[in-house]
Amino acid sequence: MTDLAKEFRAGLDTDAEVRPPEVLQDTVSDDGTRKWLFDVGNGNAIETVFIPETDRGTLCISSQAGCTVACPFCSTGRQGFNRNLTTAEIIGQLWWARHVLDQPISNVVMMGMGEPLLNYDAVVPALQLMLADDAYGLSRRKVTVSTSGVVPMIDRLARDCPVSLAVSLHAPTDALRDVLVPLNKKYPLRDLMSSLRRYLDPAPRDFITFEYVLLDGVNDSIEHAKAVTRLVKHEEISCKFNLIPFNPFPNSGYRKPAWPKTRAFADFLTQEGFITTIRKTRGDDIDAACGQLAGDIQDRTRITMRMK
Repeated sequence: MTDLAKEFRAGLDTDAEVRPPEVLQDTVSDDGTRKWLFDVGNGNAIETVFIPETDRGTLCISSQAGCTVACPFCSTGRQGFNRNLTTAEIIGQLWWARHVLDQPISNVVMMGMGEPLLNYDAVVPALQLMLADDAYGLSRRKVTVSTSGVVPMIDRLARDCPVSLAVSLHAPTDALRDVLVPLNKKYPLRDLMSSLRRYLDPAPRDFITFEYVLLDGVNDSIEHAKAVTRLVKHEEISCKFNLIPFNPFPNSGYRKPAWPKTRAFADFLTQEGFITTIRKTRGDDIDAACGQLAGDIQDRTRITMRMK
C-alpha cells in the first residue's frame, strides 16, 4: 500500500500480519450444517459452525479455547480451558466463513466454545467490527452474545455494545443452577435477573432470550416449568425461551428427554404467555450440535490445579 507513509508501513511490517485462520478440518453434516476446526496454536483448536436455513444463515462463533465455566452437560466445559482468543481469531472465523460459503451469513451468535463475557476485551472489538457499516454491516438484532451470567460484564456490554443477549438459564432455582451452571455460585439468580432488567433499559433492547437445555429427569418436569415462569414473572423480565433438548456426548451422564416431555414443557411456557421455541437439533452427526463442540484443547486449568 504505497499510499501509506513509509514509517507507518515499516511499523505494520514489524507489528502486524494479515493471514487467514488455518483450517484443520472441514466437515459437512447430512442436514447441511458445516463445521470447521481451526488451529489456534500450541496444540489448541477451536470449532465454528454454520447452520443454513431457508430464510437465514447462522454462524456460531467461539470466543475461547475451552471454557472455564465447566457446565457438566457441555462437551466444551469437559475439555477445560487454555486461553482467550484474540479479536483477530474471533473475527477470523467470520472472515473465513464469508469467503468460503455460497450463501450469505445473516446472523452471528457467540454461542461456540467459551464464555464470551469472560473474554470481554477481545469480544467487544470483534462485535463492533461485525456491526460496522464499513466492515460486516450486521444489525444489532442479528448479532447475539450468549452468556452463562457474568453479571458485571452484562452491565458493561449494555453500555459498550448492546447487541442481542441470550442467557443460559437451565434451572429455575439457585440450588439446581449451582450444579448445572457453576458460575451461579458467584452470580446467583437474583443478581443475574437484576442485571437483565438493567440490560433491557432503555429500549429497543426489548427482550432476553433464555436458553434452557432440557436434561431428562433433572430439569424437565412441569414443576420445573412452573418454577421458571414464577421466576421470570416475579423479576418482570421481558423474554422468550429457546428450549434445547440435550445433545448427548460420550460419558456425559445425562440423557435427552423423551419428545412428549419436551413438548409438554414448551406448551406450558406458551400457555403462560411466553414465546417458546424448541431448537431443532442440527449437525449432531458431526458433533456440531449445541453443547457438543469440543475442539482440541491443551487444558491449562487442570495443570494449574496439579501444580497448586
